[in-house]
Amino acid sequence: MDVESRAAEAAVVAVDWRGRPCRPHRHGGMRAAVFVLGIQAFEIMAIAAVGNNLITYVFGEMHFPLPQAANVVTNFVGTIFLLALLGGFLSDSYLGCFWTILTFGFVELSGFILLSLQAHLPQLKPPPCSMTGGGCEKARGFKSTVFFLALYLVALGSGCLKPNMIAHGADQFDAAAPGGAGRLSTYFNSAYFSFCAGELVALTALVWVQTHSGMDVGFGISAAAMAAGLVSLVSGAARYRNKPPQGSIFTPVARVFVAAYSKRKQVCPSSPNSVNAGACEPVRLAGNFRHSTKFRFLDKACIRVAQQGPNMKPESPWRLCTVAEVQQAKTLLAVTPIFACTIVFNTVLAQLQTFSVQQGSAMDTALPPGSSFRIPPASLQAIPYAMLLALVPAYELLLVPLMKRATGTRSGITPLQRIGVGLGTVAFSMVAAADVERRRRDAAAGGHRMSVLWIVPQFLVFGVSEMFTAVGLIEFFYKQACAGMQAFLTALTYCSYAFGFYLSSVLVSLVNRVTARHGGGGGCWLGDNDLNKDRLDLFYWMLAALSVLNFFCFLLCARWYNAGVDGSDAAAASGQVAAEGVDGKEII
Repeated sequence: MDVESRAAEAAVVAVDWRGRPCRPHRHGGMRAAVFVLGIQAFEIMAIAAVGNNLITYVFGEMHFPLPQAANVVTNFVGTIFLLALLGGFLSDSYLGCFWTILTFGFVELSGFILLSLQAHLPQLKPPPCSMTGGGCEKARGFKSTVFFLALYLVALGSGCLKPNMIAHGADQFDAAAPGGAGRLSTYFNSAYFSFCAGELVALTALVWVQTHSGMDVGFGISAAAMAAGLVSLVSGAARYRNKPPQGSIFTPVARVFVAAYSKRKQVCPSSPNSVNAGACEPVRLAGNFRHSTKFRFLDKACIRVAQQGPNMKPESPWRLCTVAEVQQAKTLLAVTPIFACTIVFNTVLAQLQTFSVQQGSAMDTALPPGSSFRIPPASLQAIPYAMLLALVPAYELLLVPLMKRATGTRSGITPLQRIGVGLGTVAFSMVAAADVERRRRDAAAGGHRMSVLWIVPQFLVFGVSEMFTAVGLIEFFYKQACAGMQAFLTALTYCSYAFGFYLSSVLVSLVNRVTARHGGGGGCWLGDNDLNKDRLDLFYWMLAALSVLNFFCFLLCARWYNAGVDGSDAAAASGQVAAEGVDGKEII
């Protein structure tokens, strides 16, 4: 098969649920995306109610020591986001978004049901015991096996769902249509609004149920929410625009590297009149493809080593690649540094879901102070989401139009700029957390308990940071994706969460090891089950310093990513990377 015919096959036509070409006024649009937003809200409601209060269950009922309990939570959440790569791969290569969501939605539902049963049956849990008194029996053997089986069924289902829900909703919009880029950006903001609504309900109503009615009831409600999400998904089946899977997404990328290596001694022709003119087309597409001047060694995959003729056998696809395939490989390499710069950001998120919850447990949870009503510490994470329910519409309705007029770009603020704002402000969350923890320890040493409201600022600052970083990263990856890779590149967003949570586990273990050896009289920073004896404030300061360093690394990576952009990016067909700025004013 020659280069031109293989490039022609790259075009993807959206189809309905019967496999017929979609009709513009009957399929897709926000009328279809709203059903996807429904399952997004219900799924995040279900998983957030489990994940954000899981440390309380693992520590208080399964009797894992606090550092181990924190690692159980971060490893669980990290696995969810790492499995997003599997979900993106299966969707783009074999199943398509809709069937991947439906299949793994039932896997996640089964995990919630098993988790609820495990929390309800006494024979599947260790005997009740107060961890502060010591001597508690840790869950082991069959009890531990059932717990982790349920937990990782939930992780498998949720991980494979996450990138496909985002990608399937975005697939309902044709970015090439007039105004399509603006509607797509609005959808990403709507998806984040849906996420915030689900988180808010989970961290208030569902966490309250877990605290007052038991974790078994809370896990059961999560199962019911997941079932409601699947109903929402199926209800919109007749309206969806579905992009058919394109086969293995890794094969074209692998072909580029194999072909480039096999022709490593070849030289790309510089004269358009030479025998191989046009063979190194990416070299000549500097005005149409952002990364033409980067990774030039991959351009050799397009060199024809023999003249093509009617009686000559064409070169193997593993020896001669299309321009679109080379661009696909270059795009994957180019987005990697941006991806890496968001890992520390998600390490900060891990602290808010683990140590900050325990920090709140060691404070006065009465609201207002002195009253009999007590707020569950995990519910404090709902505060930024309540604020974001107002900020996200304000961002879309007020800030975006203002920035459009100021910058002349279609989206107002580009995805990379949005990520940068988030990464630049997240350090202040850890600064606030460190200062409050120092004050809390000093108050506890004097026999006083600070109000839990003191830890609200660290959640608020992070919430604002996440609004910029999370949405910007998803939009960035989706817009950079080649045809047939939208779900997989979207999964890189969640993979960043995974590495962030895994890095948190590594840092906790490493900090304990180093401070135990060189900490002097203070001992381990995080080695005790009592925060009054730990030095959580120093750990927070370390993360603040890492966040600042990470922000400057991002600035360098973003500058490199946009290097060579001359403002003439255009959205090209047949798998070329989509660039938003067809008007010549947008730089991602």
